[in-house]
Amino acid sequence: MSNMRKFGTQLPLVGLFCLLQCSLAKAQSLDFVKDIKPVLSEYCFSCHANGESSGGMSLDQLVAEKDESRAIDEWYRVLKQLQSGLMPPADEPQPSRQQRVAIEHWIKYGAFGLNPESPDPGRVTIRRLNQVEYRNTIRDLLDVDYDTSANFPADDTGHGFDNIGEVLSMSPLLLEKFVNAAKDIVTSVVPVVSRVPRTRSVLGKQFEQVGPLPETNEQMGGGSDSNDYLTLSYYSEAEAKANLDVEFPGSYVLRLNLTSKETYVDNQFDANTCEFSFSVDGDVLLRETFVRQGGREYVFDFERSFTPGLHELRVGVKPTSDTTQVRQLRLDIKSIDLVGPDNPELFVSPASYDRFFPKPVPTDELARRGYARELLGAFAKRAFRRPVNEGDLDRLVALAESVYGQGDTFESGISQAMIAILASPRFLFREESWMVDGDGKYPLIDEHSLASRLSYFIWSTMPDQELTQLADHGKLRANLDLQIDRMLHDSKAQALFENFIGQWLRVRAVDNIQINADAVIGREPTSIDPEADIRRTRFFTLFRKGVHRTKAEEIEYEQEKENYLRSFGRGSRFELTEELRTAMRREAEMLFEHIVTSNRSLLELVDCDYTFLNEPLWAHYQIAGIEPVVGEEMRLVSLPKSSQRGGVLTQGATLVVTSNPDRTSPVKRGLFILENILGTPAAAPPPDIPPLDNVKSDSKKQLSLRETLAIHRQDALCSSCHNQMDPLGLALENFNALGRYRDQELGQAIDVQGKLTTGESFTSVSDLKKILVTNRKSEIYRCITEKLMTYALGRSVEYTDTDTVDSLVSELEKHDGQAQTLVRGIIHSAAFQRARNRRSTIVSSSD
Repeated sequence: MSNMRKFGTQLPLVGLFCLLQCSLAKAQSLDFVKDIKPVLSEYCFSCHANGESSGGMSLDQLVAEKDESRAIDEWYRVLKQLQSGLMPPADEPQPSRQQRVAIEHWIKYGAFGLNPESPDPGRVTIRRLNQVEYRNTIRDLLDVDYDTSANFPADDTGHGFDNIGEVLSMSPLLLEKFVNAAKDIVTSVVPVVSRVPRTRSVLGKQFEQVGPLPETNEQMGGGSDSNDYLTLSYYSEAEAKANLDVEFPGSYVLRLNLTSKETYVDNQFDANTCEFSFSVDGDVLLRETFVRQGGREYVFDFERSFTPGLHELRVGVKPTSDTTQVRQLRLDIKSIDLVGPDNPELFVSPASYDRFFPKPVPTDELARRGYARELLGAFAKRAFRRPVNEGDLDRLVALAESVYGQGDTFESGISQAMIAILASPRFLFREESWMVDGDGKYPLIDEHSLASRLSYFIWSTMPDQELTQLADHGKLRANLDLQIDRMLHDSKAQALFENFIGQWLRVRAVDNIQINADAVIGREPTSIDPEADIRRTRFFTLFRKGVHRTKAEEIEYEQEKENYLRSFGRGSRFELTEELRTAMRREAEMLFEHIVTSNRSLLELVDCDYTFLNEPLWAHYQIAGIEPVVGEEMRLVSLPKSSQRGGVLTQGATLVVTSNPDRTSPVKRGLFILENILGTPAAAPPPDIPPLDNVKSDSKKQLSLRETLAIHRQDALCSSCHNQMDPLGLALENFNALGRYRDQELGQAIDVQGKLTTGESFTSVSDLKKILVTNRKSEIYRCITEKLMTYALGRSVEYTDTDTVDSLVSELEKHDGQAQTLVRGIIHSAAFQRARNRRSTIVSSSD
């Protein structure tokens, strides 16, 4: 099995391994009392020893600590402070580079006892599939889109992510829901009989309008989620018709499938109603009043006899109220299905029958058992993400036989066994085992476990056929880099780009966070122009005409193009609509996707000269110097040099989720940068600290946020953390709680200049971003590395990972921060490839 230990891209790490060996030898030669304590005494003891414990850290207690686990936690804290450059403070005497390195090496190889020759992969709790992983796995296993958010309780989160093994518990209630889900999923797709009545469908898109033209999707500001639907607005009368061709006479079930939809608008309710009607050959089968029911699906069944030939279907809406249009309510007609006739001689095989039962069901008992074993073995292998042992397969076949052996159909027996598979711990949990001849304390996980770790990291779903076949033949490790490249460029990698960035930077929250737009705008000198929306529509009408504009229209277009960003665009409605929130979230996701798939520098997450926009987001941002962006599709847009945008700090999603409901929050924004960009979170605030809104001045004038924070920092209990957070957060004050740029607030010019605790000064957010990616790039690399490792491993980064993190950061620095260097490095690391050889932490499939 020696070939299994060869990693394709690890040869360049030989030099690093030698370096670690030298570091280990050097650290082992260091004596704490002789080499380390004098340095700590000179630079640290004045604040952290001899009775002093600034920031809750006492080196007196640490040196004397008898509890080894506590001592390790405290030394880990010391190491993080040293690596971030926060300690000693910038205005205090500093140890030399050699002294810092000596302390770091002694902590890692002395206090921690790390061994580069046999790195500890860390503790991993067996991981349950979370909602996203379950939904994606069911999709790839059975081609069923199961709505986990509607049927399961929300997953707990740990360390900022919802895929952390130690918090993904299994309660009796959740287990019951998993069993019910297994039944619903299998019942919805796996046939239990071989012949069923025919079904033919008339799709919504096949309807033609009659009389008044329905509102178009463009006029409604939204539309159906599928081009197959017919969309009807609550606000205008409309009627549409289609022909239904019936081949055989008889009794049928006519099934109408529709969904009520809306475009969400902050703090606004739409009370409009409409009457919907459905008729066949002039007979009204349904007349129903619909109120706002965003996202609710309806299914109406009607029993009716038909004769052969064409029959007319009609659907229509009439407004039944006259209130203001707010949320763009609509009905999406998906399809009208004709099921029948109820004549067994005309029955056909179910649509999915050949997929689940590709061969005829044998009549002989032994042959049927063999066929059941073949079907269930193949399905269980895919569901369990590894070969199935004989005992499990025997029990599954016995379950199927117990059903069809009692007079039920063969298909029903297979269906029941498939339900058992989906309710099994082997499906619900990501079971792992290690190489059979694994040596030492930390053996390699087997190739099926590696395939599973890899697919759930990049795709949040089960391994596909290619990964599984490589694992079957023991060739996945030998082809790992090719697979990583393939997977990152597969559409399923959207799961990584959405789930990681959405949780790390909290941009998921932009979908639901409450912002009072009126209160936010009320702090600024912008007045609402009632004509702005009309003029905006005229501007885009002229823009779309392009070369077909007349001379007069060309002059008008040029005038409105200049005016739009400067004046009347500012008067547009400011609500964070559903489409705008989605665009903000996608802007962050697409930036990360672009950086990873193009192998660009991770520093571009903080500072870059481009972003991703569509028409609603372009209109919202009003970035001067770029051409209008038209349409709903997000696209890459280059930013002018004068723009303050570029990077996640100035993206709408980040700015919104780090604000209060009625104003910006420099504290939240500064803390966000410390935690999620620099990886140096501030300590929890002391108890009984009064809120900022309680801060008063001696004068009667209203304080700006900058002035309020300055007074707040005068309290010694608050100053140490706020000195770090406030300059960072105040640098973003030109962007309000809606993510829009502004120059003034409360009648005062906004001042964003500041100075970091590390000594650098800046006058704009652009200056700050340049400082971060130049002077603090190691901290940025380390933060992103630890966040992505946490997501990939499903556990927190611990002291045992120190060497791995250091080596990954070193590789990023050598390769200019290329994103794929980090992704590949994590996958090739011992933490990803190996396991502790203890059955209490890793469950073998043979158990």
